Amino acid sequence: MARYVMVINTKECVRCRTCYVACKVKNSLPIGKKYGTEYHRLSFLEEEIGTFPNVKRTFYPTHCNHCNNPACLKACPVGAIYKADDGRVLTDGDKCIQCGRCVEACPYQARFINEEKGKADHCDYCFDRGTKPACAELCPAQCIYFGDLDDPNSEVSKLLATGKTKVLKPSAGTDPQVYYID
Repeated sequence: MARYVMVINTKECVRCRTCYVACKVKNSLPIGKKYGTEYHRLSFLEEEIGTFPNVKRTFYPTHCNHCNNPACLKACPVGAIYKADDGRVLTDGDKCIQCGRCVEACPYQARFINEEKGKADHCDYCFDRGTKPACAELCPAQCIYFGDLDDPNSEVSKLLATGKTKVLKPSAGTDPQVYYID
């Protein structure tokens, strides 16, 4: 069975935000705010590190990290969130009661309540659409890699083998499965 992960090379990212637009279009999410919230399965973490004149600006596309130890799953009172055999964290919309506990529990701010769908929502790697995720498919810089961690010949396995990757918020204890090269 495959175990899917994503690697994002932020050195190659040109900050064009095509990934964001591709995600919104592919998942039929409204542009801008609706029902008082902005729907997004993919957002950006931007930070300034250092002090003048030695300042570095970081830029990370972020979304559901499909954690091995997901905080959202533990927070869900009705068992609507589950971990699929292939590593994805998924939400059963028929069970979801829109309580928002998973949204609050996610240390990556990667979940939201989708009022139109009547459930908590987040990145699912566009998997049910039969292609790689829209963000990876349409990235003009080709810096978003998606693949099977259990396949030693996959691009993601080779990138992780370099030892040059990191995860966001490792102290959260969630064991995220989205990796970054920067």
